[in-house]
Amino acid sequence: MKSACRWVGLLAALLIPSAAFAQLGGLDAVTVTTEPNSGRVVYSVTLQILILMTLLTLLPSALIMMTSFTRIIIVLAILRQGLGTTQTPSNQILLGLAFFLTLFVMSPIFQEVYDTALKPYMEEQLGTEEAFVAAVKPLRVFMLAQTRESDLALFANIRGIDGFESKDDIPLSILVPSFIISELKTAFQIGFLILIPFLIIDLVVASVLMSMGMMMLSPLIISLPFKLMLFVLVDGWSLLLGTLARSFYT
Repeated sequence: MKSACRWVGLLAALLIPSAAFAQLGGLDAVTVTTEPNSGRVVYSVTLQILILMTLLTLLPSALIMMTSFTRIIIVLAILRQGLGTTQTPSNQILLGLAFFLTLFVMSPIFQEVYDTALKPYMEEQLGTEEAFVAAVKPLRVFMLAQTRESDLALFANIRGIDGFESKDDIPLSILVPSFIISELKTAFQIGFLILIPFLIIDLVVASVLMSMGMMMLSPLIISLPFKLMLFVLVDGWSLLLGTLARSFYT
């Protein structure tokens, strides 16, 4: 329970604007009022708490776009498409694998956020704005390391900004979409390299079947065992996941 509260606090500190978070920090969940005429006690939920609960439902979707999850899940989906196994591994397995690999990659960043921002905030050693700035800093460093300068320039030009004096001046409203675009580009580049050997196998099998006059037989049925055998022989899962994990530390 304590761990769950820790992560909810971390998500809120990262993604809720500091001013709004400061206003929501000391709110009572239920307001108790007494009617003057009848003397009845009325219990009502404050509007701010409803807004906070609505934001919490959007936090997971927003957070995965600021981590390594996007690149990993796209590469895994392209791998399944290249193998031609349609629904094997299933979507649940791919999502679970991407989730835990994301935790592995992001654990140093999350630990730094907890040590420098969330823990001091829970111990009342930092104010809300100071904790927010400290929490965002490790994520900014991670995203900037993966983001291309051309993507940053694209969204800066759309906003009408010529440039930034330093990386610390880049706002999250520009950094986050730039990071997402860069992750999509990197994921498709990795996916292209993954598909090449599978494409060669498909071409060879299709050529052999054409030369034998077996035009009614689908090449995918014949090439599937060969692609699976190739992937297993080269220890594909360890090679792919290890390469994905290392790609975030270069």
